Amino acid sequence: MTAMPDAACAGKRPCVALLSSVLDMSYLAPAFREAMPAVDLRLGADLGALDEIDAAVCWYPPPGVMARMPRLRLVQSLGAGIDHFHTDPDLPRAPVLCRIVDSDMAGTMAAYVTWAVIHRQRAMGAYLASAGAAHWQEQPIVPPGRHCVGIAGLGTLGVACAQALLAIGYRVRGWRRSAKHDLPAGIESFHGPDALDDFLSGCNTLVCLLPLTPQTHGFLNGPLFRRLPHGAHLINVGRGSHLVETDLLRALDDGTLGAATLDAFAHEPLPPGHPFWRHPRITVTPHVAARTEAIAIARQTRDNLATLDRGARPAMAVDPALGY
Repeated sequence: MTAMPDAACAGKRPCVALLSSVLDMSYLAPAFREAMPAVDLRLGADLGALDEIDAAVCWYPPPGVMARMPRLRLVQSLGAGIDHFHTDPDLPRAPVLCRIVDSDMAGTMAAYVTWAVIHRQRAMGAYLASAGAAHWQEQPIVPPGRHCVGIAGLGTLGVACAQALLAIGYRVRGWRRSAKHDLPAGIESFHGPDALDDFLSGCNTLVCLLPLTPQTHGFLNGPLFRRLPHGAHLINVGRGSHLVETDLLRALDDGTLGAATLDAFAHEPLPPGHPFWRHPRITVTPHVAARTEAIAIARQTRDNLATLDRGARPAMAVDPALGY
């Protein structure tokens, strides 16, 4: 449905709330004031009059707050996904939901995934331990062409990672739920549930970049790990809820998997007592594989509000039923 402009909004100072139950959103404030000099910016515990707020910029929003914003026209995700909105069961249906599309994110994600693949495949962890002990110790060298990286999720980010890995000699295969016919040369392509076994059977490293939907929740589980080559490396840069944590720990402990590099978690920040921190075969990073600059978030929020003011639907609007 095409959004209609609100006559009361014409010439009105835009009112934007920054909402998160896990992040200090104040880091966004300078960027919003730069991109939207007239903005009425609300953040923190006291949001003022909720009936004045036009847009909410969110990452794991506190539940129930947006349901009390009758003028809310735009709900802007802080990232490329909208799955974090599940923390608010009372999310109103009327506002348009938009994701972030960041042209720099593909390069940032490709750099992280390439690092994670090389770090494990070239035994960099062992070299760091040897260096710490002042011990000159070589590790076996396996050429990239003998190591296959499988990427589950061949959207913009997945394709960028595949191209980066291909450029340095790795074999790359990809899987997605539906066929994609415009993939770059060199990516061995699989699609659909019937092809998943064949895809997994050749992955020395598996990278998860799937969107989080009801169908992909818990995708990374014990039965899937057992369909990979023994001792494979798992890299999760999708969402924490893709992973069944107890299954991962079991698979690492019994050797089904050789290592895991994790950047996304079901509960963030990852609690200090979580076993992932101490497991010798797990590398934890704090959701930094790809992060959009604050100014890009502010500008996209501004532009999406302007599009709504014109009575149009923003190009970055998502279908909540699909999850992307």
